[in-house]
Amino acid sequence: MKKLLIATNNKGKVIELQDLLKGTGIELVTPADINLTLEVEEDGTTYAENAAKKAMAFAKASGLVSLADDSGLEVDALGGAPGLYSARYSPKPGADDADRRAYMLENLRDKPQPWAAHFHATLAIAIPDQGVHILEGNCYGEVIPEERGTGGFGYDCIFLLPALNKTTAELSMDEKNRLSHRAKAVMNAIPVLQKIFEQNAD
Repeated sequence: MKKLLIATNNKGKVIELQDLLKGTGIELVTPADINLTLEVEEDGTTYAENAAKKAMAFAKASGLVSLADDSGLEVDALGGAPGLYSARYSPKPGADDADRRAYMLENLRDKPQPWAAHFHATLAIAIPDQGVHILEGNCYGEVIPEERGTGGFGYDCIFLLPALNKTTAELSMDEKNRLSHRAKAVMNAIPVLQKIFEQNAD
C-alpha cells in the first residue's frame, strides 16, 4: 500500500497537502490517524535542514515514508526576514498568526512600498532506513498593509499576487493549488514519490 505520512501537526498544512496530493493513488496518513504525537525542534539553519529533520523523525517513529515541509515568507525590505523564523516572528509570548502579521507590518511601516516578497517551501521526503529527497517551490508577490480574504493561514491575508490583485487568502483552493509555493514544491515531489513507491512495492 502506498502510504505517506504527512509529517506535521499544522492543520492548515495538512489540509493543503491532502488536496494537493489527491488523485495520485497515494494513501495519506496524518500523525493523528496513527496516534503519533511527535514534536521536532526546528533548530536547523536552512529550510532543508528543518524539513529533513522533521521528515526523518516521523519516518523513524512510524516506519512510513514521510513528507515534511519547512516554509517561510521572505520580505526584501526586511532583508529576507522572517524567512526560517516565519512561524515564530513575534516578541510576544504565545503569539498567534495575527500577532505575527501585526509585528511584520509594524516593522515595514517606514519602508517604501511596494514591499516585494516571496513565499518559499522546501519539502523533504524521508524513507525509513534510507535517505531524504529535497524539493523546493517559490511564489512571488508583495506584502500589503491591510488584511484581505478569509482563506489560508499565517501570512496569506497580507500576501498579494499583483497579477491577480488577490491575496493568497482570497484564492480559491484550486487557484492556490496551482500558484502557491507549497503547490509548486508538491508538483516537483509527486514524480519522486511515485518512483519511491514503485521501488518499494515489494
